[in-house]
Amino acid sequence: MVAAKENIKDYGDDRIDCPILVTERLVMRPPHEVDVDDLVDLANNRRIAEMLGQVPHPYGQADARAFIANSKVMARSGVTYALTLADNGALLGCAGLTRNERGLELGYWIGEPHWGKGYATEAAHALVDLAFRASDINTLHASCRIINPASRRVIHKCGFQYAGQGVLDSLVVGKVPVERYRLDRRTWSSLRSWARV
Repeated sequence: MVAAKENIKDYGDDRIDCPILVTERLVMRPPHEVDVDDLVDLANNRRIAEMLGQVPHPYGQADARAFIANSKVMARSGVTYALTLADNGALLGCAGLTRNERGLELGYWIGEPHWGKGYATEAAHALVDLAFRASDINTLHASCRIINPASRRVIHKCGFQYAGQGVLDSLVVGKVPVERYRLDRRTWSSLRSWARV
């Protein structure tokens, strides 16, 4: 992962700037107005909305515009990225780091035409690295619906460890059970050094 801007700062309050991130196949950048139609095409999918808390279904242009505007307002409590292909700029989905009652949490979704190609894992690895490099957090959190094995695999590939169950209040399906995971700084640091061997 490469940060296109080298101005990532460690704020005492765990605030994270939103640099453009470049991975092997992705350019991760803030969402913009030009993404509205692509967001609608990808996010207007009940299978995606059922796995997430704050994505309505149906998902229209007003929802996409509100998401983009909210991503700018929420910059103080996390970062939101549009995931795009490096070779042609096509939008694949979104990912980010948000603050909640447990602390900083990783989240992501990929549009169905792009499932099974490793994009979520690639984006998640970049965001895990960003979270620990750009803030002083000791633990990063993630969760997934218990019926979502693909998301669970992404979480495991990033080194997260099972931390129990909880409940997600989804706009589409109401209260549903989720599995919670955590990754501490020490484990992340060990995994980073193992990757270099």
